[in-house]
Amino acid sequence: MLPNLVNKRVILGSASPRRSDLLRSMRIPFEVVVKPIEETYPDNLTPRQIVEYLARKKAAEFKNNMDSTDIVITADTIVSYNDNMLHKPLNKEDAIFMLKTLSGKQHEVITGVSIMSGSKQVNFHAVTYVTFSDFTEGEINYYVNNFEVLDKAGAYGIQDWIGLIGVKEIKGSYYNVVGLPTNKLFQHLKEF
Repeated sequence: MLPNLVNKRVILGSASPRRSDLLRSMRIPFEVVVKPIEETYPDNLTPRQIVEYLARKKAAEFKNNMDSTDIVITADTIVSYNDNMLHKPLNKEDAIFMLKTLSGKQHEVITGVSIMSGSKQVNFHAVTYVTFSDFTEGEINYYVNNFEVLDKAGAYGIQDWIGLIGVKEIKGSYYNVVGLPTNKLFQHLKEF
């Protein structure tokens, strides 16, 4: 464990089981506390600004109820293709549309992270470039009908079947695509 986290209460402000798994794998003791927000943002923001804005907005929900030993980690991940944001799909039809859009193309997965204590806040983002092979309609339908897709930005999990058979190339952090840029997070926590 990081020495500067001793006697600290680390709070993960996210219901994502994947983010929890990643923090556990990093050997960072934490507890999950979720404070739902409306994920709205100003229209003039770029995808990189959006994820940081939403991570800060999620962190702000904790500001008035923090102890001096608390450190809150919040995050938001989006998939961006040609500067169009692909958030979590609304339904299976939306998921199919997203996967057809990404088929055979490169897209960006961008995660914004906020680390906040009572006296300090650090915000950052990470970008990973993912290129998919061409998917058949059958492959897309199989994935959408047999895996949880509605809780994932861009309608896919890189750790799922579709990632195993479909990721042609990846540039950047794999774990960022899962939901947390673990290397950047660790470096920022060391200095926090």
